[in-house]
Amino acid sequence: MHRWSRSHSTLAENASGDPRWFGWQVVVGIEAHAQIKSRKKLFSDSWTNDPPNLPQLADLTQPVLLSGVRTALALNSNVQRRSTFDRKHYFYKDLPAGYQLLNITVQLRSSPISLGGYLMLANCMRKVGIKQIQLEQDTGKSTFDVHLGKSSIDLNRAGTALLEIVSDPDMSSPEEAGEYVRTLQAVLRRLPQGSLRCDVNVSINKKGEPAGTRCEIKNLNSVKNMQVAIASEVFRHIEILTSGQEVKQETRGFDEEKAETFSIAKQEDAPDYRYMQIQHPTSSPDRELPDATRERLLAQGLSAQDTGVLMTADAGREVGMDGTFGQGGVVAYFDAVSEGRDPKIVVNWIVQVLFGQLAARSQTFTENQIMAAQLGSLIDMVQSGVITVSQQGPSGKLILRLMLDNPSSKTPEELAKEHSLIALDKGDSSMEAWCREVIGSNPEVADAIRAGNVNVVNKLVGRVMKKSRGTADALSVRKLLLEIIAAKGA
Repeated sequence: MHRWSRSHSTLAENASGDPRWFGWQVVVGIEAHAQIKSRKKLFSDSWTNDPPNLPQLADLTQPVLLSGVRTALALNSNVQRRSTFDRKHYFYKDLPAGYQLLNITVQLRSSPISLGGYLMLANCMRKVGIKQIQLEQDTGKSTFDVHLGKSSIDLNRAGTALLEIVSDPDMSSPEEAGEYVRTLQAVLRRLPQGSLRCDVNVSINKKGEPAGTRCEIKNLNSVKNMQVAIASEVFRHIEILTSGQEVKQETRGFDEEKAETFSIAKQEDAPDYRYMQIQHPTSSPDRELPDATRERLLAQGLSAQDTGVLMTADAGREVGMDGTFGQGGVVAYFDAVSEGRDPKIVVNWIVQVLFGQLAARSQTFTENQIMAAQLGSLIDMVQSGVITVSQQGPSGKLILRLMLDNPSSKTPEELAKEHSLIALDKGDSSMEAWCREVIGSNPEVADAIRAGNVNVVNKLVGRVMKKSRGTADALSVRKLLLEIIAAKGA
């Protein structure tokens, strides 16, 4: 585990004015451990899904190394031309390596795979520095059966590759730490990384005073738990220091039920590793990263809100094992639909209409059965006035519901024809005949319109739409009715 220096230049620039901390400054640094999605182990040609085995030392596997380099580049870190591995000797029952009471934990403390870098946090407008990125071996997995009273160990996971991303202590609140992890997750979604867990370093000090003694909270398995753990630890430090005592540097765990941290005397007594799950969205071959995606969407005229919705819902950008690519997610879907169309109109259909219909069915975007080409054609039909428009709006939403209820390869135009939703041509003689018939049957409404009460024309529009069985365009009907009434009154 990397130990970062507490003398970082930005420590004083934090939330000392936060009333929660009674005048104390909070300093937070995070060590994030991402499982690399590779079928190879770190130093072994054994596959990660093989039967339980003892890893054999071999060359550093290429997929693992490439994953580390890609992550470094994504985090603006400087990839080192030379990187060495240290052997850390200590006994841990979950990580055998052929030596009794010894194991290998890769710690690139002196020569990590990359140095420096940063991650921008959009909401709190803060740049969090990356101290270094390093590779290490994961442990096996212990499972305790409460009914049998026995523990079993899966040693096959031992030796699988982890990527440790060590931040500078640049965060000053639980909320900033939460945004950092979520932003980091968004980056890792575009890379061949799997689950994520975090160890958090917390200290407090008064403004202008030296940095306080830090404590490390291990194995936090969700953003929510991490934020609660940080707040709990800060209050513990405040209570200790205000009572005239000193904070002891130690490693601590987190009790979710009690919402408080507890001391861990020895490393082998620490809770088994738990992982914060990442939803794995898919990536296009250009491997576009979140900041670039956000800037591109905003440049197309999308609002910050719509951009945020697309990126938050973009749960399909998954990179598979060893860096292989999966299928496109929400942003890729938007890109396909908006090609040659107004992006603002497209995003409205996706965010407001499609997402709304999926939510009404308790479905997510991953269950969407409407192809990008189908939605694009539907938008074109609505914009060109090909399908009917009632007083409640275009029939496009009805066609979209039909496509969701009965997924098929049928085009929106075929569905519109099947359900008599193709609008009459605006020059169709039937429309004028219906309008004149309705005006003749409702002279009092026509008189009210001539007297200035134009809103009552909607009564006549409804009757014309009924005669046309919904095939007339409501806006065209309204315009034609007003023209006929005005001409008769002239």
